[in-house]
Amino acid sequence: MKTRVLVVDDHAHAREAICEIIATDDRYEIVGVVASGQEAIDFTEQWMPDLILMDIQMPDMDGLETTQRIKLRFPYVKIVMITVSDDMFHLLEALKRGAQGYLLKNLAPSTWIKYLNSIVNEETPLSRELAFEILKDVSLANNKEVDESLTFREQEILSNVADGLTNKEIAEKLVISEHTVKNHLKNILQKLQLQNRVQLTRYAFEQGLLSRRDKKE
Repeated sequence: MKTRVLVVDDHAHAREAICEIIATDDRYEIVGVVASGQEAIDFTEQWMPDLILMDIQMPDMDGLETTQRIKLRFPYVKIVMITVSDDMFHLLEALKRGAQGYLLKNLAPSTWIKYLNSIVNEETPLSRELAFEILKDVSLANNKEVDESLTFREQEILSNVADGLTNKEIAEKLVISEHTVKNHLKNILQKLQLQNRVQLTRYAFEQGLLSRRDKKE
């Protein structure tokens, strides 16, 4: 099945350019193009896209606020922020409000598609630097001790996610299949009542799972 995409940007030329990029890969289908945050919320409520490409800078309601409102109501919709700047503040704010990632508008179309594929497949790694920034700046609302229901293998996978490894890299390291890694991740998310890889990374760092593994190495 194709990934159904909603494009949100208040500039007509930007919307057109984004649509042209997405159209280069037949795994994606653009189901909507809107120009404001409120339109994005209304469209999502009615049509439930799989992926939203959200501009950050918009009048009235910016992409950050729009993202937060959508994720509160529809947590399983994936959102990628689209911006002309790699400002760390905006990136961290986007992640805190539930976005799965971000893309710069000046990146090559092939880079866009590769990144979006990783988002859709839930394989997008966070850099070590970014993970530490998130940890320093954000605390989970439901901060708690490491869930004792996590198996040793699940804790291994959780640590590797925090270290920025993709599903494929984790599978190769632990000598298991990618399918097994994905199933473990689904179980971990369910057990910890978390929504995505970003929240898993914050959880792993806050609970010291990465630091314990590094000490063993």
